Formats: sequence, C-alpha cells, structure tokens
Amino acid sequence: MASEVVDLRFFVTLAESGTLSEAARRMDVTASAISQRLQQLEKRLSVHLIHRSTRRFNLTDEGEMLYTKAVSLLAEIDTLIESLRARSGEVGGTLHVWAPLSFGREYLAPALADFHAQHPKLLVSLTLSDLRPAADSERFDLIVNIGALPDSNMVAYPIASNKLFLCASPAYLASRGVPRLPSDLSGHCCIVLRQNEEDVSLWRLRQGDAEVAVRVTAALNSNDGEVTRAWALAGKGIILRSEWAVADNLRTGRLVKVLDDWTLADADIVALIPQSHTVSARVRLFLALLKARFQPVPPWRQLSATEVQPGETPALKARASKIGL
Repeated sequence: MASEVVDLRFFVTLAESGTLSEAARRMDVTASAISQRLQQLEKRLSVHLIHRSTRRFNLTDEGEMLYTKAVSLLAEIDTLIESLRARSGEVGGTLHVWAPLSFGREYLAPALADFHAQHPKLLVSLTLSDLRPAADSERFDLIVNIGALPDSNMVAYPIASNKLFLCASPAYLASRGVPRLPSDLSGHCCIVLRQNEEDVSLWRLRQGDAEVAVRVTAALNSNDGEVTRAWALAGKGIILRSEWAVADNLRTGRLVKVLDDWTLADADIVALIPQSHTVSARVRLFLALLKARFQPVPPWRQLSATEVQPGETPALKARASKIGL
C-alpha cells in the first residue's frame, strides 16, 4: 500500500509540473530518473500515461483519470492522517507556502519559523517570488496575495489590512517640488515596481467620487521591492508602495507622503487556499497564527502615534499622528 501511495504522489507531482525537467527540479532528481520511474509505473499499470514531446507533455485519457483520482485519494489519505495526528496533538506532513518576495522575507519567514518551533515534526516549504503562481498554484497549501485578487478557484481568508501610498524622500521633493495634482506626476521621476505582469505604470488615484488614472514614465523600475524602496530613500523619485513596506520610513521621516489628499486602492493581504484542497490541521493552525499576528492591528501600525522615536522631531511626530501611525 505504501509504495502505491508513493507512486500516486510521484505522478501527481509529475502531472502538475508540465515538463520532466520541472518535475526533476521539484523532486530534486535528474530528468532521466523521472523518465525511468514513469516508464516503470506505466509498465506496472500496462497503460501509457503521457504523450511525450520535446518540451512539454500532455496526459493521455488514462493519465487524466489517474491524476484526477490520485488527487482525490491523496487528499482523503492526508485528511485521515491529519485527523489521527490531531488526536495526539501532533501536526505533521509538509506545509507548502508561496508569498511575494519582500513581504515573505520580512513577515512570512519569521512566522513559519515560529510555527515550525511549535510543531517540530512539520516540514515547511516556502517559495518566494514576485510572479504569482498560476498553472501550478494547486501544489501550494497556501498562497499569500497582496492587492487585487486573481480570478481563480481559490478561497480567500483575510489576513491584514494594507494601503498603498505615494511617497518620496524629503531631499527629492526639495529639489523637484511637491506634486499638487495627479497630473503633476508626469513631470516627476517615478519609480515603478514590476509584479505579476500587471500594468504597474498606470497609477489610479481617488478623491471623493472622482478617480484619475495617470500614466507615469518609469525613470527607474525593478521587479524587487527592496530595490525600488532603496531608490526612493536615495532621493531618486516618487514611489508607489504598500503601507507595510514604507511605514517605518514614513514614521521616521525618511520618506513622506505625496498627494496625501488623494487615495489609492487598498492592497489588503489575504491567504488563498485552492478550493479543491481539504483544509488540513496544519493549514488551519497556520492561518490562526497569521491572524493572531496581523489582526486586529497589523504590526506596521502597532507603534503608537504618540511615541517619538530617536531622531524624530515634533513635526515628524505630528505627521505620524496625521497618517494614523
């Protein structure tokens, strides 16, 4: 029985990988080892499971049948094992988490480390990227999403509230002037963060019932959020970033808000779980840990607005009070 379960897990991983090389990467073996194991499985079952091509492969009808049934059976087995472990207070298995790069480094990695300390028999796999997974999203137990939700068959669980801000360094604004209207942005150096293949150079601002869309010229752009923030801190231009990423810099005055009387769409942080997945004990408990850390007040808002940090001036303290930090 154990070997059959291992074979099912192997085939599900292979089917969701799309290519032999990707399957080899995920299983940390060579592509030839994957091919050999597939041939052995097909020989035992006396059927062809995939149509091979030079780059990708497609499942045969028998392969589709095996994949569909295997996913269902493995979910039932995992649920049973989780239920048995829960009776003894033990959490095991592997928790697969995906998160955006910078947020994952700063907040998810420490949270997972603490979660693992609470459940040492658990295996943890954290994937960080600024390109949200699409075709292979099913292989993750939990995906952390910031901002607009993708169209998918995933269930969203709120984690933390988060806003978007336009900001720049005082030195930049002193040399280039302060924008008064959204249209003024066209005359400024703007710093753009590329992510999720979105139209990131189109900035939408609202004031009351009015909404203005401004196409900015990216004087500097990067797919790394830390790089774009460093450029803004160095006085290179105006940046659009999440509250969680710039709250400390706003609090200390190294960055200041731009067009503060206009608002941008919220970019709340949610956990996405595939609808087809049974919510296991490990996922349920990790969700509870995240909610305890980020609700009702996320950590980037927890510093009292009345507390002056070293190096702050009364003006900075007043600005922090104004923005609710």
